Amino acid sequence: MKQMPTRTFKVDALNVQVYSGPDTLAQAASQSVVKRLNRILQQQSTATIVFATGQSQLGLLRHLRQDSTVDWSRVIGFHLDEFLGLSREHPASFNAYLHNQIAQWLPFRTFNYLNGNALEPIAECDRYTYLLTQDAIDICLLGVGINGHLAFNDPAVANFDDPRWVKLVRLDTINRQQQLTSQHFSQLRDVPTHAITLSLKAIRNARYNLCCVTGYHKADILKTLLTIPPSTACPASVLRLDSNGNNSLFTDESACQFF
Repeated sequence: MKQMPTRTFKVDALNVQVYSGPDTLAQAASQSVVKRLNRILQQQSTATIVFATGQSQLGLLRHLRQDSTVDWSRVIGFHLDEFLGLSREHPASFNAYLHNQIAQWLPFRTFNYLNGNALEPIAECDRYTYLLTQDAIDICLLGVGINGHLAFNDPAVANFDDPRWVKLVRLDTINRQQQLTSQHFSQLRDVPTHAITLSLKAIRNARYNLCCVTGYHKADILKTLLTIPPSTACPASVLRLDSNGNNSLFTDESACQFF
């Protein structure tokens, strides 16, 4: 059954769909991704999708891995970011998250993981940039941090016109504190201080960005995202700038109660 939003509106170039709760949002987001992938694969031989991690993505990924309509053998997977210094086997690594939540369930043509444990992180950024730029990014899935970050583009390192596609960054304290909610780190000093991330330039080059924001704890940053003049003070506000009209934000009434 197609899930319908309770309301829709547009802020600059960003299409906003509000759903009754996280479950209906996850189903609707999955339906949007599947529909778009099937349309893309009617027009070209492969499709490229970048996956996000975090609580906002769990329902979406659960529904996607149950899909049987997409020819996943023609889909190329990437992911947004990775902690620096964590092995692929570490439970807090986004490699582990994406393997467990989506990659092991579907027969992707290939799934390109970021190596956060690379001995030469800058070379890893270059390697991943090369892979990302071989074909257009057809779909990029996103969430928003409580400091407004997209991927690991915290306000202090965000650049709307970044010359790089993939970069090494230092994480701010707010971001690192948010990582404690994953329960994979027992204290702040255990959270990595650096990460490798797709830049806002890479995200802006995606043909379609689908951002999911759910829950009362995201209400304040969502209000900021939708109301301030777009700036790196809230990196996610960059989604309002792109003129292709294809950027969507799916949220629920709990997160969108102040707008």
